[in-house]
Amino acid sequence: MLNQQTLSALRELKLYGMSEALECQEQQPDSHGLAFTDRLSLLIDHEITYRKNKRLQRLLKAAQLRHQACIEDIDYQTQRELKKDVMLSLTQCDWIQKKHNLIIGGPTGIGKSWLACALGHQACRYGLMVRYVRLPRLLEELRIVHADGSYPKLMNQLLKTQLLILDDWGLDVLARCQRNDLLEVLEDRHQTGSTLITSQLPVEKWHDFIGDATIADAILDRVVHNAYKIQLNGESMRKKQGEDKKFDLS
Repeated sequence: MLNQQTLSALRELKLYGMSEALECQEQQPDSHGLAFTDRLSLLIDHEITYRKNKRLQRLLKAAQLRHQACIEDIDYQTQRELKKDVMLSLTQCDWIQKKHNLIIGGPTGIGKSWLACALGHQACRYGLMVRYVRLPRLLEELRIVHADGSYPKLMNQLLKTQLLILDDWGLDVLARCQRNDLLEVLEDRHQTGSTLITSQLPVEKWHDFIGDATIADAILDRVVHNAYKIQLNGESMRKKQGEDKKFDLS
């Protein structure tokens, strides 16, 4: 019979994966014939897998990704000029390790946010800290923290984030305080973290969106000149999915 003291000791040491694996071994008679070193190796492997999975769960929870997307489910069949070799290169996450940025452009419904979340999920798999936020919501958060005194805390959180995903960039022209806040965020992250931006707005029109030529130049200098770019084209995938559902119901 399994020694409960051994299980309690493993849990006290926070070796939860090993305790789970040990209980499983006791329920599998075939494992009893294994050498001690083989059984121990299996326990250690299970502990490593357990810790990796728990870390991934924590990172995904903190990332707050908008879509449950992963790179294995990327659709390369739909005609939207998405290059598989480029995506495969990005999924290695070297660009994040090197503090480079990524801009995903294209019309509404083309799948920009979904792709961004898939890359964010992949970064979490690599053990990287990710945060997803729609730019309008981030600007509102910054407005609030200015008032309640928690601005330094939020800025420190953003600084520590290895991949910051800014979705829906360029929806509305920025107010003066918003453009200043955005510059501060990107200035802090310049060469310290990676920023992924999704936008319907072509880069050449970002000056109009930002609303101030000097600040626009500063923002573009910190984002665009160090960024990979993916430009998607084609029909809205949301529209296509809606038509497919109608077809299924007929």
